Amino acid sequence: MRNKRKWAATVLTTAMSVSVLAACGGGNSSSPGNSSSPSPGQSAAPPEEVANLNESGFPIVNEPINLTFFTGKSATTANNWAETMLWQEYEKMTNIKVDFQLVPFDSVDERKNLALAGGDYPDVFYTGRFSNNDLIKYGSQGTFIPLNDLIEQYAPNLKKILDENPDIRAGMTMPDGNIYGMPTIYSADFPSVLLGSKLWYNKDWLEALGMEEPQTLDDFYNYLVAVKNTDLNGNGQQDEIPLGSYQIADLINITKGWFGLMNRGTANANFDIDPETNELRYIPTSDAFREQLEFLNKLYTEGLLENEIFTITANEYFAKGADGVYGSILTTGPETLMGLTNFVGLPALEGPNGDKLVTKIRSPLVHLGQFVITDKNQHPEATIRWMDHFYGEEGNRMFFMGFEGESFVVNENGEVEYTDEILNNPQGLTMEQAVVKYVTWPGGSYPGIVRQQFFKGAESLPASIEATEKLEPYLIDEIWPTFTFTSEEADRYTTLHSDINTYVTEMQSKFISGAASFSEWDNYVNTINRMGLEDYMAINQAALDRYLQSK
Repeated sequence: MRNKRKWAATVLTTAMSVSVLAACGGGNSSSPGNSSSPSPGQSAAPPEEVANLNESGFPIVNEPINLTFFTGKSATTANNWAETMLWQEYEKMTNIKVDFQLVPFDSVDERKNLALAGGDYPDVFYTGRFSNNDLIKYGSQGTFIPLNDLIEQYAPNLKKILDENPDIRAGMTMPDGNIYGMPTIYSADFPSVLLGSKLWYNKDWLEALGMEEPQTLDDFYNYLVAVKNTDLNGNGQQDEIPLGSYQIADLINITKGWFGLMNRGTANANFDIDPETNELRYIPTSDAFREQLEFLNKLYTEGLLENEIFTITANEYFAKGADGVYGSILTTGPETLMGLTNFVGLPALEGPNGDKLVTKIRSPLVHLGQFVITDKNQHPEATIRWMDHFYGEEGNRMFFMGFEGESFVVNENGEVEYTDEILNNPQGLTMEQAVVKYVTWPGGSYPGIVRQQFFKGAESLPASIEATEKLEPYLIDEIWPTFTFTSEEADRYTTLHSDINTYVTEMQSKFISGAASFSEWDNYVNTINRMGLEDYMAINQAALDRYLQSK
């Protein structure tokens, strides 16, 4: 097995470089955003603001200040964050009162675009889910201020991460050399969270069938067939579902490695390197992708794949899983989401052409635009100090675990654990339901860093760690972060990507379901070519070239 620390270091030192450009910011004093004078879109702090600021320790400011945050909200967090212990206590620690203007995630894009178009936007967009193209667009306009100098001077925790991992800094840097957002980072020492959802199989059913753990695609197929043809739940009905999932895109991605596809990770899921030519490859038009879709179509038409996979909701899927009808499932954690303890992780499978790769893995640099400071903010130094605390160990523990004696305890091994009130709630609440009066991480999309010792979601459970250890020897070595484009490239890219990706998504579902015959494959490829694939590839090639130049 590959040494885990070596792999983690490899990921962290290679994964972020793709968006680095020749004008990269950071330690170069001549680069944009690193001069001693104010950067474009950023005003020098008035003397009274600097005088009120403490450059280290708490409180952050001596006299209280108020900030307004446009805040994306998951349905699983509290409806009023002012009543959450995390933010109540942090206000006392910092002397900074934040007005969290909560916006449901399903309307975040519409609301933030309206605010920006109308000029009525806040001091900060927190969990605003801005794309890389958004960052360069609004950054170049001066609406989002550059953070390079602020990070260097006022964000010691994030600066330490960037200094130790310069490729993270490179990945955060836009084509103009500026950093416009504080990101979500998944620790490279936490591969379970980088992998996210995994495939699991019912170990009791496998044993009842007298079969060995699958090692090849054929082994797995044979297991699925056996599940379909056997009354393994003993209810006298043929209601077993061999393979369950509620996201067809996730199933496509997790099976790509069996066909040698997506060998640079999921950030640019339709692009990788063709091992035969060593050139950029558009996966959806490749022969290997057709072979993958033919396999998934075989599962679907033979009744081995969840028949409702194109329409089933997450809650419906989890309810089915809890009823014990699945032989294998795709999910982050069977125990937390379905109450299943008899499922174990499926190992990496060898595909029909000898490929045995785990390629559905995220870049540690997950989201760049999760904490953005606007030009209306009169306290940027204090604001960046407010956010930086959560990149450090103390703030990271507070963000995920809350407060000792209230929401967590330290066990005999020195590890933090949620209290019994949260883990075994007397009102019957789930862990995530019970924890929301203390913290606001459930639902995701927060800025900061995710470390295994403090994150207690499904990816941290022993079963998930064990499942990850099975997959680690077959993880790809190089992982790209999301490509970053210049303003000129972004305009053309947005149109091409929307049109081509919509068509590809529609057709891959049709091929899997049988609504489209594989005799239509050549027409499908030709249609993509006519939609502007050559230009689309050229734009992505330019981003890749910048990555190669930065190595």
